[in-house]
Amino acid sequence: MVGKVPQDCSKSSDNQQNPRKVTPRKASSRVATTPQRIRLVELPTAGGQSFGPTDWLEITQGRVDAFADSTGDRQWIHVDPARAANSPYGGTIAHGFLNLALCSHFLPQLFVIDGASMAINYGVDRVRFPAPVLVGAKLRGAATIEQVSAIDDGFQLITTVTLTTEGASKPSCIAAMVTRYLY
Repeated sequence: MVGKVPQDCSKSSDNQQNPRKVTPRKASSRVATTPQRIRLVELPTAGGQSFGPTDWLEITQGRVDAFADSTGDRQWIHVDPARAANSPYGGTIAHGFLNLALCSHFLPQLFVIDGASMAINYGVDRVRFPAPVLVGAKLRGAATIEQVSAIDDGFQLITTVTLTTEGASKPSCIAAMVTRYLY
């Protein structure tokens, strides 16, 4: 167990003045081949650390169709390649919420918290989808731990996850993920 830890353990002074403010930082240019390991007791000093990017993940029509089937969101722009060919995008695009769901695919490739009995997805503070992801495009993720707060049974992290599409000028998803790591 850790001794008494301040409620807001972030390193960023911006976040200490306004804990809801999330300021994305530029991730390193190295490709993450193995996740960085952080011990649970070291989390109070992890605020401000950036990770990634990950390897690329191709977004296939099969993945988009499976997501559409599981959510019931079968809008034509996602599942009808013939009709979507005449759209402004020139083809089918991934659901925004598929991009958001893929944050959970990329995060464990970026960092892992050792010594936690469990990790709980506690929510998302803010999500934006600045650019579409066409089927066939490749995505990768990067992350920055923005805020670390002590809670009764562990720590709560707010991590900005940024998904980028190969060759695109804007990210496809920026999400402030809230995760709890328990003792």
